[in-house]
Amino acid sequence: MEQPLTPSQAAAPQVRLWLYVIAFLVFCMIIVGGATRLTDSGLSITEWRPLLGAIPPLNEADWLAAFEKYQLIPEYQIQNRGMELGDFKFIYWWEWTHRFLGRFIGVAFVVPLLYFALTRKIEHRLWPRLLVLFVLGGLQGALGWYMVSSGLIDRIDVSQYRLAAHLALAASIFAAILWVAVGTNAQRHSPSSPDDWFALSLVALILLQIAAGGFVAGLDAGQGYATWPKMDGQWIPSGLLQMAPGWRNFFENAMTVQFDHRLLAYFILLATLIHAWRSFALSAMILAYAVFTQACLGVLTLLLHVQLAVALVHQAGAMIVLAAAIWNLHKRLIIQSPVPDLQ
Repeated sequence: MEQPLTPSQAAAPQVRLWLYVIAFLVFCMIIVGGATRLTDSGLSITEWRPLLGAIPPLNEADWLAAFEKYQLIPEYQIQNRGMELGDFKFIYWWEWTHRFLGRFIGVAFVVPLLYFALTRKIEHRLWPRLLVLFVLGGLQGALGWYMVSSGLIDRIDVSQYRLAAHLALAASIFAAILWVAVGTNAQRHSPSSPDDWFALSLVALILLQIAAGGFVAGLDAGQGYATWPKMDGQWIPSGLLQMAPGWRNFFENAMTVQFDHRLLAYFILLATLIHAWRSFALSAMILAYAVFTQACLGVLTLLLHVQLAVALVHQAGAMIVLAAAIWNLHKRLIIQSPVPDLQ
């Protein structure tokens, strides 16, 4: 005689769907964040008001007040002096949308979480993971403002270090949500075989590449050296290590940052092909295909001098590759689902 389902087992599909929706919202926020960066919109809102900031300017006086605050920062005074109010509204709405999405995600996470908690529909083992996700979401909001604040006083742009950290944390949150979602009501073992560790290493490498992409974006490194496969007419361009001390080149030299991003892409592509050949699993093959497609998108983005639409597709592709890597790792480590028809 079959045992009746517990409330948490019966609600597993609902919890999983909720987490997938949150992951999709984070995905959308990352894309909007990319558009905010590419349109130079990130410094248009010069204040951080977690609650009242959700209300945009409602009349002409509000818009003029917001514009006057923007005119006080170096980006306007050095780069955008003479900007019209209509142009300011364009960049303001990108940044407002990005921040609004962050607030909306917070509500979309907390309200269902309280409902599931009150109705006891969450497995006990999920609680620590969900609380970690909640804390990471709060930290991401604070890190976002920390990033913006770096461009309000002495710079005309945000710090590439803070931008890369902001992007890397967003990608990590996206990956963590998916990891919790696919593991809902399932059992997984720790990595044990070389292929298990290979799959885990691929997730780490993809996150590293996303962070490297943050440095490319932060330095506008994709705007230069728009040739492929050679870079600046050379296989190994001169000037890679022209800064002193040497470590600065990997984070502040646009040529070196782009070159490293290329090399890491080649390495990840080779690694995923080897992984697919070794494991001969569907998830590994899909991951290899996704990485190959993403590499092609990267080349296209470069050759088209980072056109907005193509660049955003490339950024979306990075999140899809990360999702494929999470799914591949899950498929390698899954033992069983206690309720098979719910998995």
